[in-house]
Amino acid sequence: MADKAELVSIASTGLSAQVDPLGAQLFALRDSHSQDLLWNGDPAIWASRAPILFPIVGELNQGVYRLDGQIFHLPRHGLARRRRFELVDAAASSACFRLSADGETWGVYPFDFVLDVEFSLAGETLTLAASISNQGESAMPASFGFHPAFLWPLPYGQIRSDHVIRFEQIEAAPIRRLSGAGLLMPAAETTPVIGNELRLTDTLFVDDVVIFDQLASRSLTYGGQEGPRLKIDFNGAPYLGLWTKPGAPFICIEPWEGVADPEGYAGDFRAKPGMMTIEPGATRRVAMSVTLELD
Repeated sequence: MADKAELVSIASTGLSAQVDPLGAQLFALRDSHSQDLLWNGDPAIWASRAPILFPIVGELNQGVYRLDGQIFHLPRHGLARRRRFELVDAAASSACFRLSADGETWGVYPFDFVLDVEFSLAGETLTLAASISNQGESAMPASFGFHPAFLWPLPYGQIRSDHVIRFEQIEAAPIRRLSGAGLLMPAAETTPVIGNELRLTDTLFVDDVVIFDQLASRSLTYGGQEGPRLKIDFNGAPYLGLWTKPGAPFICIEPWEGVADPEGYAGDFRAKPGMMTIEPGATRRVAMSVTLELD
């Protein structure tokens, strides 16, 4: 449960938002009429709202990874979502939060990292940008993911079954699925996208998340057949996850720089599929944006 006294509020002419320093998690996103666009984190269904995934996305095989001959443990989606970030900059329409390596993180992820997550509003657009800096002396393997849960249906009068995702491009490539242990299965499945349109139904998510690992698109729109929609831009992400609990009133649209371990994976962490390598002294930026399209 968030301490509402600690929430950081930002606003623009078209949107307002609140961020929880615990996990640097987007806590609320509202339109200019104060209508919620983000899931409310009801713990009876799913207590999160928009967790930050770092330094892994998804599950590790048996909850462990191997690095240079040593074994380390990390929970699903990593450590950042459970850590309190420092507020390092705040203005009327932006705020930046920082998580730095310490004795606790070194025990599960032995790298000298600094993770800055910035939230900024301009008109009807929210931009989320993560900067991952390697302040150590060796190359740092890492993954990063966004996991925002938007209301399904959105508050604009369209029923849930009329909501669709429209990709920027035709998405004909197969999708991937996870095993019961949360690991990436080797076989691909036929895409449920027809042309560039995915009609959202609960049956899509009976087998958990839908993973796109051969994306042609760099953006999509989500919403009802009529009325305002959300446009999601994910310029650099090689993976995209779509997820909900069947019947729940939210849909997660998740750009990822990383993915769960393949089934049976026992290789070195540096060679894990989806990992990026950040050289000493370098910084990797990962960003997405959410725009409320009113037309």
